[in-house]
Amino acid sequence: MHSPHDPYVRVRGAREHNLQDVNVDIPRDTLTVFTGVSGSGKSSLAFGTIYAEAQRRYFESVAPYARRLIHQVGAPAVGEITGLPPAVSLEQRRSAPGARSSVGTVTTLSNSLRMLFSRAGEYPTGAERLDSDSFSPNTAAGACPECHGLGRIHRTDEELLVPDPSLSIREGAIAAWPGAWQGKNLRDVLDTLGYDVDRPWRELAAKDREWILFTDEQPVVTVHPVRDAGRIQRPYQGTYMSARRYVLHTFADTKSRTLRAKAERFLTSVPCPVCGGSRLRPEAMAVTFAGRTIAELAALPLSALAEVLTGAGAGGEETARVLTGDLLARIGTVTELGLGYLSLDRTAPTLSSGELQRLRLATQLRSGLFGVVYVLDEPSAGLHPADTESLLGVLGRLKEAGNSVFVVEHQMDVVRRADWLVDVGPLAGEHGGRVLHSGPPEGLAEVPESATRRFLFPSEDEPEPVRETRTPSGWIRLSKVERHNVRGVDAAFPLGVFTAVTGVSGSGKSTLVGQVLAGALADREAGEEAAGAGEQFCASASGLEAVDRLVQVDQKPIGRTPRSNLATYTGLFDTVRKLFARTETARERGYTAGRFSFNVSGGRCETCQGEGFVSVELLFLPSTYAPCPDCHGARYNPETLEVTLRGLTVAQVLDLTVESAADFFSGTPAAERALTTLLDVGLGYLRLGQPATELSGGEAQRIKLASELQRTRRGHTLYLLDEPTTGLHPADVEVLMRQLHGLVDAHNTVVIVEHDMAVVAGADHVIDLGPGGGDRGGRIVATGTPQEVARSAESLTAPYLAKTLGS
Repeated sequence: MHSPHDPYVRVRGAREHNLQDVNVDIPRDTLTVFTGVSGSGKSSLAFGTIYAEAQRRYFESVAPYARRLIHQVGAPAVGEITGLPPAVSLEQRRSAPGARSSVGTVTTLSNSLRMLFSRAGEYPTGAERLDSDSFSPNTAAGACPECHGLGRIHRTDEELLVPDPSLSIREGAIAAWPGAWQGKNLRDVLDTLGYDVDRPWRELAAKDREWILFTDEQPVVTVHPVRDAGRIQRPYQGTYMSARRYVLHTFADTKSRTLRAKAERFLTSVPCPVCGGSRLRPEAMAVTFAGRTIAELAALPLSALAEVLTGAGAGGEETARVLTGDLLARIGTVTELGLGYLSLDRTAPTLSSGELQRLRLATQLRSGLFGVVYVLDEPSAGLHPADTESLLGVLGRLKEAGNSVFVVEHQMDVVRRADWLVDVGPLAGEHGGRVLHSGPPEGLAEVPESATRRFLFPSEDEPEPVRETRTPSGWIRLSKVERHNVRGVDAAFPLGVFTAVTGVSGSGKSTLVGQVLAGALADREAGEEAAGAGEQFCASASGLEAVDRLVQVDQKPIGRTPRSNLATYTGLFDTVRKLFARTETARERGYTAGRFSFNVSGGRCETCQGEGFVSVELLFLPSTYAPCPDCHGARYNPETLEVTLRGLTVAQVLDLTVESAADFFSGTPAAERALTTLLDVGLGYLRLGQPATELSGGEAQRIKLASELQRTRRGHTLYLLDEPTTGLHPADVEVLMRQLHGLVDAHNTVVIVEHDMAVVAGADHVIDLGPGGGDRGGRIVATGTPQEVARSAESLTAPYLAKTLGS
């Protein structure tokens, strides 16, 4: 039995995911870093075991009714954990925040700013003092009644709804209408109402065109359909809905992404004419502080907002001094983490996962908690090396306040600053799950089987191989780029080489590559019918004709439900189902490939609808999920599971790792091709049936890349990747880089946005943006080979690149 004052968190018998009955002791009040290759089990130990157990214990102290209101992660598979304080988790959330969520709401800075305006604002003569809620666009008291606090409204016009006025309504003049029966019904209702549906649209009277497209009336008439040969169609009651009403209704209410995207084509988004985009009621906008409205202050970068508040609070009343002092202290924490370029009204969906995590970290730093375990998921992800220094300072302050900081991390500069290192491995999946080292970082030098060791202690005896710089085969040139903070920039991207785009967070890298360059190429592919996304961001673009195909590989999820998985996304499952359908048992029973899908009736278990688990209602406790009582998680009915392929059922095949499946399907070309590319990007540890919801952004990006690598490539392809090394151990980065350089060697072009200096040092060409973030960025400060950029005096990237190059 350990003493209650035992200074260690002691884990015994951890078996979560691939952990192999792990025992480990971790000192409290330290900065402890968990390392290991992707899939080794480090997150299973830090989040799936330690944090999950801390949360489970907390929930046991909460009233049963209250537990229903809080998402729970479930009890971990572990024998015992002692010495464990309460824990706070700061994960890189994969779910996208809502459009009303912003920097201000994530950090709660908006609450403080609203209080400042409510209590210390300058009101018009005779105006009543407003509650702080009246300054929020997310409340009924504050939201502009016209746009409901969104700041923009959606409109449409005749040109959008009817792109070809030479057509008649019967010929499809109203392009915004739905297809199939619903569109035919609207046409028949119009016909019944007496409108000419066979006359060219432009020949209809203006008042008729106006009513058909924009009326808010919804008349109901009896429709007598034209009889089709051999079909009896009875009269029915049909309701008319104007084209505008249909488009707005679909855009606002549909759950279908496809229908929403189609409706959006017929809408234009414009600033709200009532509030001018401020999102607030006029009475709130009449109040000022330091001569500015709350909307004007919320639009300033945080660093500029701090300057305004410092000047205004210095000589004001006591209330203003106290409130501005609190705001400045909160803003200071956010800017310390390198986020001073963000404004309070910047919407959360436009932030990277790294930015979101750092905003939540800044909020925790102000919370004043002590004696807590903070568990962080790669806080350095998406950070320029210059910003990593600030992050380490913040983590140090959390520790000094009396907390334990447990960090899952791949950035070696962070690992070197740790007090304690837990290295998990040696490899991924079933070849990992063991603690190779638990102790001070320098002790890892004595662990030869660790994949982390050679990156933490690089050997001078083994210099990095020098690769000859490739010569561009041409250039894409963008002139006068205008987008976000990138203003009037001329950019040139070399073709046939590997280009890294660098710069501090918020310098404009993703804007230049992911929006402007990608948009210009997408416009060219789509031709004149395109929306002109790229053209509206730059004055002109040349050299695009040399690119036959654009492939943009992002970190968005490959699916939103557990039904989407690795095998279905890559197309591998189609091959697997066909192989099962060709077995002797399946042919005898007449089973087709569809029988082996868990998404449709037939072969799946109907008790769980092919999910593999069922929801169990527990009255006052929250619903929980349990393995299906009939199929026990296999997803299929017993008859389907009687069919085997070389001794395995379809459920067992889905449970194979990519590595195991590569052996199993050896000799099957269609399956081998998909599995080999997954192995090539370092995903051998994932299971074929791994739900999309369990994959990290980095894993999703590499799966997309693997899907692309499977294709038979034709012509010159330009690959755009946004921080592809996020979430990757340096050993996995090497595997990924071999694939990307292989694409360039095959006469394609690769452009990546990247912070990993080892990757940048291996590029042929570097474009460095900055010098700072937000308004202080958006310029190209250095360009050329890595060696040339490393010598730049203006670039914040240069000293870190020079260090990596050893120059």
